Amino acid sequence: MAFELKQDLKLTQQLVMTPQLLQAIKLLPLSRLELVEMVRQEINENPVLDESQEFSEESTGENSEYEGDSAEKFEGLKAEDKPEDFDWKGYIEDTAPYYSWTFDGSKREPFEPAIVKQASLTDHLLWQLHLSSFTEEEVEMGTAIIGNLDQDGYLKATLSEIAESCQASEEAVEGVLRKIQELDPIGVGSRDLKECLLVQARYLLKDVPLVEEIISHHLHNLEKRRYQVIARELSISLREVIKISKLISELQPKPGRSFNDQETEYITPDIYVYKVNDEYVVVLNEDGLPKLRISPFYREAIRYKTPGIPKEYIQGKLRSALWLVKGIYHRQRTIKNVMKSIIKFQRDFFDYGTGHLKPLILKDVADDINMHESTISRVTTNKYVHTPRGIFELKYFFNSRISSVTGEDIASESVKEKIREILAREDARKPYSDQEIVHLLKSENIEIARRTVAKYRESLGILSSFKRKRLF
Repeated sequence: MAFELKQDLKLTQQLVMTPQLLQAIKLLPLSRLELVEMVRQEINENPVLDESQEFSEESTGENSEYEGDSAEKFEGLKAEDKPEDFDWKGYIEDTAPYYSWTFDGSKREPFEPAIVKQASLTDHLLWQLHLSSFTEEEVEMGTAIIGNLDQDGYLKATLSEIAESCQASEEAVEGVLRKIQELDPIGVGSRDLKECLLVQARYLLKDVPLVEEIISHHLHNLEKRRYQVIARELSISLREVIKISKLISELQPKPGRSFNDQETEYITPDIYVYKVNDEYVVVLNEDGLPKLRISPFYREAIRYKTPGIPKEYIQGKLRSALWLVKGIYHRQRTIKNVMKSIIKFQRDFFDYGTGHLKPLILKDVADDINMHESTISRVTTNKYVHTPRGIFELKYFFNSRISSVTGEDIASESVKEKIREILAREDARKPYSDQEIVHLLKSENIEIARRTVAKYRESLGILSSFKRKRLF
């Protein structure tokens, strides 16, 4: 068998992802909070990176790069001023105990500032459990019950499971559960909606006749608003059924809701848009974002070849630091350019409101600023803008096209706003059906299918006409 060597020349295309490109792609989709967290982590891990109070875009220009053994190419990266000595006297004065003063000038006892934490549902119930007339065994069972409540206040474990964990009988656990259900909030510890409403009704509506009967045997009819069926089966008037139903609707189906201890998530805009005279100005929100620069210590160490400093290690860290600085600059500049382009396409929205939002796709903005659609998609992910019209996610401004009767294209968000306006002025006793909404939109030169109306209505979180109907 003969072996031979051959040389073949092939022409192929291959996408090579440079570290700089990978860095830029990774930074684009990050939210503002994620970016801040990532930068903080990089500062901790890369000794070459420093946080500065000043920031120069010159340091991140497209022509800046690191070459060879010197760091002289890092122009615009300022050296840090020598930090001043810490002001211990001022610190002690600022943190001294607080005093309250009487009107005659005498000084009262000092007090320390307190931090107040909102009690969770578990904390609130355990506090009542230990202050009520429970035995030690009942406290143990009650603690197990409270520990198995969900955030709405419903019991998610079975009585047998709790009894087994506490080495008690199911009857004893049932007795403790009944007592807990009468704690504040009333109905907590219930196992289903019917039990929750019954506990509250026995405590809050005990003087209302038939209320427990309706909850126990006609809850499904209440849900479907079959008031006449309830009236016929209980031999009472329709007016009386509606009156009792109104009282039941005022009960709390989720007793633990007011003690939801999840922290509110606040949106921090990435961009601010201000109207100055007749123009809209785009300003990036850089509050809290660390201003990065190259550490002057390591820059000088490389320049003068300080003994004991590993040259290759520092060079690698320098490259990594510069890529990050340039990547952040590229990210911020891209977000700003995308927002300027959005304003150009959606000027009527900024001038007149949601009803004037125009159809817009990613390709429109991509072509306008000479970028790829995937880049626009990454930039608009998890990014928010504060405008004179409110706070919006950047994706909000991109809408599919809907053709009107007159042939003019309308944005889908504008149609949703029209539907919201129509339903806001409807009679709750005779709510509009989806087909009626179709006719009302057609009268405004918007022609869409009934299923599209249903889809938009559901996306707005609006119930069907049957469930929106009110008799009281």
